[in-house]
Amino acid sequence: MALKVYLYEKCGTCRKAKQWLDKEEIPYEAIPIVERPPGKEELRRMWQQSGLDLKKFFNTSGQLYRELNLKERLPQMSEEEMLTLLAENGKLIKRPLITDGSRVTVGFQEAEMEQWRSKR
Repeated sequence: MALKVYLYEKCGTCRKAKQWLDKEEIPYEAIPIVERPPGKEELRRMWQQSGLDLKKFFNTSGQLYRELNLKERLPQMSEEEMLTLLAENGKLIKRPLITDGSRVTVGFQEAEMEQWRSKR
């Protein structure tokens, strides 16, 4: 499976990830995260594959995160509530969100992507 890269065109980190993938000639499907956020079950699968705390999937620097006061609300929310919130609004998801169907990364770290490339 080619990489699925959920991104937001105005995001500098997303542009950096795309440039790196293009430079490395790694095929990927670019998916606009605001218009087509991953569904709740896909998010659940990616979260479980990632091994990360679900809170790491939230874009904590985003305006909507602040507007919804999620810093205060997330600790009291259930996993189901968090997954629903993420699935309903792609701007709440930390980006880029990258998966190859078995591995998942949230955000872009070149060193982590280098490891992916070497395991292809």
